[in-house]
Amino acid sequence: MVTGSPTTAPTPLEEELARIAGAVLDPELPVLTLAELGVLRGVHVHGPGRVEVELTPTYTGCPAVEAMSTDIENALHDHGIPDVSVVTVLSPAWSTDDISEEGRRKLAEFGIAPPRPQGPAGGPIPLTLAIRCPHCGSTDTELLSRFSSTACKALRRCAACREPFDHFKEL
Repeated sequence: MVTGSPTTAPTPLEEELARIAGAVLDPELPVLTLAELGVLRGVHVHGPGRVEVELTPTYTGCPAVEAMSTDIENALHDHGIPDVSVVTVLSPAWSTDDISEEGRRKLAEFGIAPPRPQGPAGGPIPLTLAIRCPHCGSTDTELLSRFSSTACKALRRCAACREPFDHFKEL
């Protein structure tokens, strides 16, 4: 995550506030923090008690951005920061590669197949149609619906254990 201004290193206060904001849980995937999801892009202190937080949604128009912003504001207010503004940053766009390894592990543990990582050096996603079942590990799965509980996920079912599960789609 980037903090501070583009030309200076983050201050200890910016790093601390980034940890606090990053610890906020995602409202749609409460097993992940915003830092693990990779949507928190920066924290900038603009003066005593004035902080700006940069947030990139998983996709343009994501309905959870408002809840994320409110939760970040509340977390920083609880830490004594009276003036918090959360701004949406669309460039660079969020990618499923922004999800941390810990976040991927938590998704699988929660029963959601994590997105497949892109190829080397941010190249294309390796062409494989296999989506691993988070329950039994089988790759014999079928698509039930291109959309699940959120637009970011697809609904699949495992042919081996017959359990349905969400798959966090690659973006």
